[in-house]
Amino acid sequence: MTDDRLPFARGTAYALVAAVAFGATVPFLAAAGADVGPLTTASLLYLGAALSALPIWTQIATGAPLRREHFGRLMAMALIGAAVAPTLLVWGLKHTGATAGSLLLNLEAVFTAVLAWLVYREQLGRRAIAALALMVLGGVALVMNGMWSSGWNMLGVAAVSGATLAWGIDNTLSRGLAEQDPVSIVGVKGVLGAAATAGAALCFGERLPSLWAALLLVVCGLTGYGYSLRFYLLAQRRIGAARTGSLFAVAPFVGAMLSAVFVDKAVAPGTKLAAPLFLVGFALHLTERHHHGHAHPALDHDHPHRHDDGHHEHEHVPAFVGEHSHPHHHERLEHDHEHAPDVHHDHLHE
Repeated sequence: MTDDRLPFARGTAYALVAAVAFGATVPFLAAAGADVGPLTTASLLYLGAALSALPIWTQIATGAPLRREHFGRLMAMALIGAAVAPTLLVWGLKHTGATAGSLLLNLEAVFTAVLAWLVYREQLGRRAIAALALMVLGGVALVMNGMWSSGWNMLGVAAVSGATLAWGIDNTLSRGLAEQDPVSIVGVKGVLGAAATAGAALCFGERLPSLWAALLLVVCGLTGYGYSLRFYLLAQRRIGAARTGSLFAVAPFVGAMLSAVFVDKAVAPGTKLAAPLFLVGFALHLTERHHHGHAHPALDHDHPHRHDDGHHEHEHVPAFVGEHSHPHHHERLEHDHEHAPDVHHDHLHE
């Protein structure tokens, strides 16, 4: 078996990339969307996300193909995560400011972890729970800064908080598609979300944005909602929804830091306190260990896999090296090794 020495390491890295890509767009989103309607802004963001899935950006599928039975879930993800959530976020940023709005995004990690436990019964070890607690404390320190700022507005707070709840639900829904090709998911979700919000913007008579604002919002969507979602799905595939959501709490910190440096031109005391809390939380995730004896039932399914991971012993003629996806059968297997809550290790714990 040639699993990573730390099974959580690669998923943790993917989650961090997703968080940085998303968090870095918040101050630019606040600036570009200042004079643009929230529905129009959401539409341009997910147009950018859809563009990130074009063949010009990627050539290789990294998961099983989408099937007809997946489109109900995709429709729900598009409505909640690509229409409701960004619209609430954009409206909230206009009433709280970039820094304060960034801070509130920490709530997404909490909602995602709770929903993952309720829906998928994902178990969090002591290190993961401690990491989530530290990240929440870091978010509290940042939020306290925001509450003392002149831009703090309760309606804006409610809107951004609603966006985090919507994305928490979206993350829970996307967990069921973690083994499908993330590029296809981003493309379909982007097109559906952009179409829904563009239609709503026309119905409500929102005015067209300037060319500069439109281009900046599309670029924000390309990186912060397209590539970010792609890496988020890859992280969910390896470490589950709860841990990915917890690590995604780095995103608000990134957004708050950039807003403080480029908008507020200063780093507040709460931000300095939050930095080590987030760093320690990230280190706890990265070094998490989990192993015990467990059994894999016999099953047939289709997902990305390698033949040197200790779980896929079927043969190809000619032999295939590297990760690939196709329908395959597993015989029942019992063994003991380090593992993360991926598609083969979503078993319950006493």
